[in-house]
Amino acid sequence: MTSDARTLPTGFGRLWTAQTVSSLGDGVTHAALPLLALTVTRDPMALAVVTAAGTLPWLLFGVLGGALVDRWDRRRAMWVADTARAVLLAATAVAAALDVLSVPLLAAVAFLLGLGGLFFDTAATAYLPDLLRRDPALLERANSRLRGAQTAMSGFAGPPAGSALLALGRAVPLLADAVSFMLSALLVRSLPAMPRPVPEVRESLLRQARAGASYVFRYRLLLGLALRPAVGNIAFLAVGTVLALFAHDRLGIGAFGFGLLLTAEATGGLLGAGIASYLGRRLGTGTALTCTAAVEGLAILGLAAAPNPYVAGLALAVCGAGMGATMVLGPSLRQAIVPAHLMGRVASTSRMLAMCAAPLGAVLGGWLATAYDVRTPLYTGAGILLAMTAVTATMTSNRRVEAALRASSERESPAPDSRPARVTDAAVSA
Repeated sequence: MTSDARTLPTGFGRLWTAQTVSSLGDGVTHAALPLLALTVTRDPMALAVVTAAGTLPWLLFGVLGGALVDRWDRRRAMWVADTARAVLLAATAVAAALDVLSVPLLAAVAFLLGLGGLFFDTAATAYLPDLLRRDPALLERANSRLRGAQTAMSGFAGPPAGSALLALGRAVPLLADAVSFMLSALLVRSLPAMPRPVPEVRESLLRQARAGASYVFRYRLLLGLALRPAVGNIAFLAVGTVLALFAHDRLGIGAFGFGLLLTAEATGGLLGAGIASYLGRRLGTGTALTCTAAVEGLAILGLAAAPNPYVAGLALAVCGAGMGATMVLGPSLRQAIVPAHLMGRVASTSRMLAMCAAPLGAVLGGWLATAYDVRTPLYTGAGILLAMTAVTATMTSNRRVEAALRASSERESPAPDSRPARVTDAAVSA
């Protein structure tokens, strides 16, 4: 039986449900937290502090968090993180009901929620390949469903629900998200236990974190997979920083039309996630990743030159489709080839690189719009994406992907003498 004919295990359904419920709660809080901050202050810098606090855990503790996850039981790390976030949000809801919210409190909540997300996301990324026996086809199908549900819940359903719940009371959206995290924790707790990776020689946490980060930079395929979102975030944040202004000044649309543009991008993301596995089978994962990168760059170029909102919406939908497919194919490949004992550190290192690049893109977009005009960040972003496509094309080629998958298969399959097969550096970095 081929991997395409095999079905996803029952445990994946519970994991998918848990992440879907949690993503809905995330969308609720994503809309409600800034609005709650507005009830406390109108200072733009104070609001920026609350927003930035949620990204700090990845910047400060990303690789260390991955090293800790590689030491822990991944399933336990997930349900403990969800339980902690449920308790945190319930306590914040009480503070909202008592009218004692403040900017420092909201910033602390955003930071702790981000820290919980760091541990949950890293543990989930490391747990999934064990659940699916590192089957590349099953990983692509699973990540497609997870990505689609996340986009639908956090991008479509969650934000309007958060705004509506806030109208019922300041504590209501926080309680709703707390319930979503508790439901997710209960579902994750019921998942099958997976054996821990074979422990390494006992080393300090910093040394293990450094080993995980160096593993990404040593192998060209993993480095190429990490550069895609990192460099992409520079381009996308440069565009996103001025997108609202571009829509108003160049396309002549208001707030409602801008919302429709974002919806078009999210719709494209759902489509891209849905067809990612098909693209991987037809083109090969490496070629598919190169094509989606080129599509993203060309779509942003089309957005910059768009003469009207309809063309702009189409360009954003195409860009979203490229991003959606990339965010299925890239992580699925990484989960299939990285050894289990390094999975948490490799995943967190890649995520940290992407998070660190985002502020650079935001600053670049603002500076270019100020120094030149509002279209310049879009043309620059397109140029960055197309240049990145050329640079990473050979790093993530089909040849490298196939060599890495063969090496991973040999590593996971016992040798005839029952000893684990060793993987040479040349095989992994081929």
